[in-house]
Amino acid sequence: MSYPSTTQEYVGSYNNLSLKQAEVPYLRANEVLVKVHAVSLQYRDLLVSKGQYGVGLPDNLVPCSDMAGEILATGEDVKDWKKGDRVCANFATDHLYGDTNASIQKTSLGAQAHGVLTQYKALPAHSLVAIPDHLSFEEASTLPCAALTAYNALQGPVPIKAGDYVLVLGTGGVSIFGLQFAVAAGATVIATSSSDAKLKIASKLGAKHVINYNTNPNWDDEVNKITNGVGVNHVLEVGGPGTLPKSISSTRMGGYVHVIGFVSQDKADSNVVLPLISKAVSLRGIQIGSVSQFKDMNRLMIANQSVTRPLVDKVFAFDKAIEAYAYLESQKHIGKVVIKVAN
Repeated sequence: MSYPSTTQEYVGSYNNLSLKQAEVPYLRANEVLVKVHAVSLQYRDLLVSKGQYGVGLPDNLVPCSDMAGEILATGEDVKDWKKGDRVCANFATDHLYGDTNASIQKTSLGAQAHGVLTQYKALPAHSLVAIPDHLSFEEASTLPCAALTAYNALQGPVPIKAGDYVLVLGTGGVSIFGLQFAVAAGATVIATSSSDAKLKIASKLGAKHVINYNTNPNWDDEVNKITNGVGVNHVLEVGGPGTLPKSISSTRMGGYVHVIGFVSQDKADSNVVLPLISKAVSLRGIQIGSVSQFKDMNRLMIANQSVTRPLVDKVFAFDKAIEAYAYLESQKHIGKVVIKVAN
């Protein structure tokens, strides 16, 4: 395939997403041109599209952070990649290792920087990670945000180990990956959802205990019963203020609550300071992960293919992006929602 001169890309809020034609830039010496095959959606994409994300955005933002594709061309200084390589880009293209910082955050795709809901994307070579051979483009597109966030949470200051208890809230992308990675590590997983049908899928994926929080509104009491009053080692907290007090209540002395999102519409009046102190619980905010962590995560997935394969709920065509956003917003999905870009 010759070097493309133009790309079709989306701009606008999700109810008003529109395709426009843009020029494909000439590559800088350290860049590669990627043909985007698939893009997965995050809750963050909804927030960005509604102006609720709280950061400055470029004009006519191209949305979305997570893609999988193949390299079409490389800049003159690129040595580690070649045409035809299957790759994902890291969520923040300059987050190579260690902690993030304000400069790195400015390279976050789909918000501070233009995203990947486009046919062709020029990216810095250092941001790329090879796709494991056993994954399709659609499956691999789910890795940069949801999978790496879950991996980072469970591999923090006190990494997960066999025999730990892990609580995952809901059955969205991060929670499902957290469930899968915890199972791969030999941990016991407790999963919550408002849907018995979704909990059945969580059980099939390896959750040993499931709790419907509609029929068990005091789900933290149930978690403590399951753990014989001790509590869990790790919580993947995606609900936000409405679920945080019960997540802390569910955590063992010295355990970790990994704060990832705020998808819950519930409100809570509880003061969390005293429970945090009395249980010596650590709250840890998670901002995705680095290229180095991405590579480590892929090694885990390659070694545990049967239990870590990404769960893709539904794939939408490129011209059905608005429908894909609407389906994500409906919260009917379990796992990930994907847009297939290339035919």
